[in-house]
Amino acid sequence: VQLQASGGGLAQAGGSLRLSCAASGRTLGTRAMGWFRQAPGKEREFVAARWWSTGSTYYPDSVKGRFTITRDVAKNTVYLLMNSLKPEDAAVYYCAAGSRLILSSIGEADSYDYWGQGTLVTVSS
Repeated sequence: VQLQASGGGLAQAGGSLRLSCAASGRTLGTRAMGWFRQAPGKEREFVAARWWSTGSTYYPDSVKGRFTITRDVAKNTVYLLMNSLKPEDAAVYYCAAGSRLILSSIGEADSYDYWGQGTLVTVSS
């Protein structure tokens, strides 16, 4: 599975950005796709995930109500719509796909098998 992330850039605090993650290759066995982020000097942080079979979505409290993960089946693409951006949202954002993970570990980076290259999000205050 290959993942290509895009859509990062500069946004003002309170603004919005939409990230895209296009999947290709052997995607049939995918159980979930997620987004993580990593700011300089910090550990990779879970941002959002979507469980394929049910469409259920999961978010940490830090982004709940502001970020939305959606999926376009026809385009094999996952999106992360980020609203009400805050300076602390600035980071490199990575999309990930997992074919073996279990639901209870959907927020754990180590549970994902495939990763995109990352896209930089900068938020000005």
